[in-house]
Amino acid sequence: MRLSYPSNIKVIQVPCSGRVDIIHLLKAIEDGADGVYVAGCLEGECHFLSGNIKAKKRVKYVKKVLEELGIEPERVEMFNLSSGEGTRFAEIAIEMVERIKKIGPNPLNIKKAA
Repeated sequence: MRLSYPSNIKVIQVPCSGRVDIIHLLKAIEDGADGVYVAGCLEGECHFLSGNIKAKKRVKYVKKVLEELGIEPERVEMFNLSSGEGTRFAEIAIEMVERIKKIGPNPLNIKKAA
């Protein structure tokens, strides 16, 4: 089955969502990404034990930092799903694209263009 999700989604695979650090999320926004989401294992089912819990805490922290900077925290999100939920992955991609369309472009891109 071929999954269909928006072409403006850039997938970066890591061995575990726990490998995604705060700096990676913030750097993506700084570099102009309109939104970033982390797709991790279902809670309690992480192959690496607690990687998805670490990722969830990091995403929560980044949301707080973005809010303090005056950037919409909704631009960053964490989703939990199993590796067999390819259809759900595509749904999440569409959901994030729609969310970002409502929020608008990354304000850091607007400042760079000016």
